[in-house]
Amino acid sequence: MKAIVATDEAAGTAGMRLVERPEPAAAINDVVVRVHAAGYVPDELDWPSTWVDRAGRDRTPSVLGHELAGVVASLGYGTTGLSVGQRVCGIADWHRDGTLAQYVAVEARNLAALPGDLDFTIGASLPISGLTAWQGLFDHGHLRAGQRILVHGAVGAVGTMATQLAREFGGHVVGTGRAADRSKALEYGAQEFVDLDSDALEDVGAVDLVLDGIGGEVQKRSAPLVRPGGRLVSIVGPVEARPPEGVAIDFVVESDRAQLDEIVRRVRDGRLRTNIGTVGDLDDAVAVLNPTERRKGKTIIRVRP
Repeated sequence: MKAIVATDEAAGTAGMRLVERPEPAAAINDVVVRVHAAGYVPDELDWPSTWVDRAGRDRTPSVLGHELAGVVASLGYGTTGLSVGQRVCGIADWHRDGTLAQYVAVEARNLAALPGDLDFTIGASLPISGLTAWQGLFDHGHLRAGQRILVHGAVGAVGTMATQLAREFGGHVVGTGRAADRSKALEYGAQEFVDLDSDALEDVGAVDLVLDGIGGEVQKRSAPLVRPGGRLVSIVGPVEARPPEGVAIDFVVESDRAQLDEIVRRVRDGRLRTNIGTVGDLDDAVAVLNPTERRKGKTIIRVRP
């Protein structure tokens, strides 16, 4: 099968290659999925799990990508809840070969059903972005109706999901980004927008929750804005600044079939829009994953049978 692999941590994106690999076999409680579309997170080359297995052993060349939409091709021993031929979407395991390939082996519990009226491209854009937004707002942010939420990186794949979900559950969303992002942030539901290049972030005033997709100096300036008892939730790594009278949390998104079902249901009935940026094909993926300019939204690679 064809797959995109990372070959050398020091080489970074220059070490990506399109290669031929053996098709994976399904282990106990696995399924093998014939991939129709795969999502890619640019930070994957910075993740330790891209380069080593759980025991710390080198596992290169490793297949990139961790979001997928496709069709179940085979079942491993003991696998229940899914069937051959079923359309699915979900997250591939962090320490195993990923989804930028024609086939991938995935733990069955990491997958949710993808309805027939949702395109595979849309399905592949949902798992990491949607679950990160859901878990950041609800599991870790404890969002409640009437609260003010500051969403940093509001026009990104996670930010647009978080904005819509926060609005649905009664939050007042202040989105941030660059000046050119204003119209898109408002289009996805932000009630206010802060241009981080020219507006004073401190003028936002007190907020109940910060969902931080930027980090660094922006995070440090945001911590004092959190009300007593409020929360700063980072999706970009360990928290560098803590609210004086609040809680600071960083987390790694986890697979959750029930939550992914909720996200898929909302996309299907029009309550939630995904944010797809660039779409390319597997044969051209190395070039697509090495952009020469800033891209917004989720990058999706279509995988032809």
